[in-house]
Amino acid sequence: MMKIAANNKLVIVGDSITDNGRARPIGEGNGLGNGYVMQIDALLGAAYPERNIRVINTGTSGNRVRDLKGRWNTDVLDLAPDWVGIMIGVNDVWRQFDGSRLFDDQVLPEEFAATLDELVAVTKPKVKGVVLMTPFYLETNASDPMRARVDQYSRIVEKIAKKYDTLYVDLQATFLKVLEHTPTQALAGDRVHPNRVGDMVIARAFLTALGFEW
Repeated sequence: MMKIAANNKLVIVGDSITDNGRARPIGEGNGLGNGYVMQIDALLGAAYPERNIRVINTGTSGNRVRDLKGRWNTDVLDLAPDWVGIMIGVNDVWRQFDGSRLFDDQVLPEEFAATLDELVAVTKPKVKGVVLMTPFYLETNASDPMRARVDQYSRIVEKIAKKYDTLYVDLQATFLKVLEHTPTQALAGDRVHPNRVGDMVIARAFLTALGFEW
């Protein structure tokens, strides 16, 4: 059964995968961007028109978890959401592999865990529900260094989801099932930013967690 009730507001926050060209200061209506958030809104509007669910996109390209913390009040809590969806982590990992020599600027697992924990802790009592999505890297070789690091951060997300009893979406596992039949390049040229098919994989997994009746 669909968990989001009539006239509820869903705010989805994250990095460029969420942002995907959204309008500023917040993405809503035709300003939701061209990614999975727009697809979620379209599917909810088509399947549950009577519920009038309001979807808002506050993803920001390049964000890491410490960036989310810096804008959490204005871009999440001040919007008074009923539900909050969070996808963060890939940039926290990517900056460790992109050749940057700013080693003292890295968001290592301890900071990632503590910051995400803090955000969920302050948000959970104020909303009806939180959906935590793992980061993902479209690489089937689990021993690939960046894939292994993303998996480590994903386990942190899973641990926090269990601690606070939030909904949890394992996007890495979801994409791996698709990659059994589809080459990586058909979903994301850089293995991070999905095309429309990849975005729909995310949207479908997110909505399934919410009880969307397919």
